[in-house]
Amino acid sequence: MSVTAPAPARTDAASPVRPPRPSTARVALMVAEREIVTQVRTKSFIISTSILLGAVLLSILLGTLLGGRDTTTKVAVVGDAASVVQEVDGLEAVEADDVEAARRLVRDGEVTAAVVPDDAVLGYRLVALDEAPEGVVAALSVAPEVELLEPSGQSEGLRYLVAFGFGLVFLMSASGFGATIAQSTVQEKQSRIVEILLAAVPSRALLAGKILGNSALAFAQTAAIAAMAVLGIVLTGQDEVLTALGSPLVWFVGFFLIGFVLLAAMYAASAALVSRVEDVGSVLMPATMLTMIPYFGVIFFNDNTTVLTALSYVPFSAPVAMPMRLFLGEALWWEPLVALVLLVAACAVVIAIGAKIYERSLLRTGPRVRLGEVLREAS
Repeated sequence: MSVTAPAPARTDAASPVRPPRPSTARVALMVAEREIVTQVRTKSFIISTSILLGAVLLSILLGTLLGGRDTTTKVAVVGDAASVVQEVDGLEAVEADDVEAARRLVRDGEVTAAVVPDDAVLGYRLVALDEAPEGVVAALSVAPEVELLEPSGQSEGLRYLVAFGFGLVFLMSASGFGATIAQSTVQEKQSRIVEILLAAVPSRALLAGKILGNSALAFAQTAAIAAMAVLGIVLTGQDEVLTALGSPLVWFVGFFLIGFVLLAAMYAASAALVSRVEDVGSVLMPATMLTMIPYFGVIFFNDNTTVLTALSYVPFSAPVAMPMRLFLGEALWWEPLVALVLLVAACAVVIAIGAKIYERSLLRTGPRVRLGEVLREAS
């Protein structure tokens, strides 16, 4: 009688070992790395960033060069009239032997006008060719001394340029990288790649990775723009402007990073509502409008203290308005801290709502998903 020996028990060493599932944070970082690598390898990103940085440096250099041009107006003078012109900024006195010589200089176009002696009350008169030179008349006019009760720390031109710069950088970076997130989300839905991704990656990790990756790129680009602006200011010797811009630039980069995360969550959640690239424009309209608020608000109201103060506490416009107020010296030390806390709180709320919308809409294809329907399901 034969006895069948029992099969040996399978040891744990012989059984396949399944690798542990990576954490959500690890998966989010992997997705972020994929987003960054994909972007920086594209020629369009490299070329556009290079053009943008070059344009920032060139605009500062050209602005200083053109602003430093000699804008003096040549005026012929006769006799004692020379003392009148020499005391006026912007006018260059060209001595003439007599009144006729001064008139010849005007006719030949060598001077804009001529100041000659006269028996009138002022003791001189202005000679011009075919029309009164308003610039010379204004320069020679006697103006009363002006007392400013609340003098502005910066000139009107510099105030506008700084507001324009902050607003434009925020608008271009937020809308550009926000559109990239939206396009990527819709393309993954339309091609059904998202179904494969969600089989291995949680939807929240996918959303977090997209936001982190594009936020890192936007932050790096904004920091590079700030560095290029500082370089241009240093090369042109504008030490006073650099001193005034130092702290506001640091605050701008910090505010921008949090503000971009807020808008990126809106762009991603909005794009998850549609399944075709053709529908992206319409669904992104609210996020686009909120991105444009800081640009137009600060540009149009840079000289309105009340409106600028209000905009500095609104989460969507604080990344531009608060650094602008710091540059103008209108904000107290605690105001940017309060605005930053409000921005972080708003960012947390928007991310929480956006994650729900993204999670509930990502696998839905076909017609556009209604926002109200998704929010009701999420609640």
